[in-house]
Amino acid sequence: MSSLGTIGLLNGGGDCPGLNAVTRAVVRTACYRYGGKVIGIFDGFDGLIWPERNKEMSPYQTRGILPRGGTILGTSNRGDPFRYEVEENGKVVVNDYSQRVMENLTGMGVEALIVVGGEGTLSIAREFHRRGVPLVGVPKTIDNDLSATDVTFGFDTALHTATDAIDKIHTTAESHGRVMVIEVMGREAGWIALEAGISGGVDVILIPEIPFRLENVCAKIEARKAAGHRFSLIVAAEGARVQDDDPVWSKYQETPQLVGQMSIGNLVGTLISRHKEYEVRVTVLGHLQRGSSPSPFDRLLSTRLGVAAVD
Repeated sequence: MSSLGTIGLLNGGGDCPGLNAVTRAVVRTACYRYGGKVIGIFDGFDGLIWPERNKEMSPYQTRGILPRGGTILGTSNRGDPFRYEVEENGKVVVNDYSQRVMENLTGMGVEALIVVGGEGTLSIAREFHRRGVPLVGVPKTIDNDLSATDVTFGFDTALHTATDAIDKIHTTAESHGRVMVIEVMGREAGWIALEAGISGGVDVILIPEIPFRLENVCAKIEARKAAGHRFSLIVAAEGARVQDDDPVWSKYQETPQLVGQMSIGNLVGTLISRHKEYEVRVTVLGHLQRGSSPSPFDRLLSTRLGVAAVD
């Protein structure tokens, strides 16, 4: 068995169920299988710019973290070392700290990096790889929208969270005879909305990939009312967009408070209630989807990815 040397481990982007499972697998595989060392880099790439908090991780420090949400290493979705914003003399200045990162890696004795993140984080990691840093990227996002992988850890847990919320909202919608709009995460991809919507038996699903017409949404609600159903459920991914030529949107888009100030869930709820005078309630799940203990599937996938990254 050859010694692994010293690797650095960092998380970037939003938190995600399964990050701690990756950390646990990386540390234990590196230490037990290869006799190596792992430096935990705190708060994403910020920890490579300001490395004071970074420390060597032992298997002992990973005890009990497998079922925990969040990340013991912290994370950040603001720290791009190549374009890092700092405030100087009351003004925001963009600095390039990439050389500083390279020097800090050398100073910490880090011989290779494992970077866990989504599209933005892995794009930054790629730039350091091009500068000669040995590096392995581990795909992570609850949105499940990364190429070259069929599924990302965190998605399954987020799907369970969203479906559970839909199940709960279903009962109150039916009891009060309301139209309920549930907004879920997904700026560029509608996997959470699509799969949670199908799993929860909703009536309308709105995703970023297919711009929608509000008149069609209203028509679906009217059809359900005509069939004797007093309520309707709508799930919207946060990145869903109304078609520009939609007549309902055209009628109300000049209203100041509707332009650029509402989330898609609130926008849909407001417009259909104005257009048809439905009783509408909106629930934005938001960061609730990032929390929670990872599902068994995500624990297993995260563990396998952590082991594979070290191997």
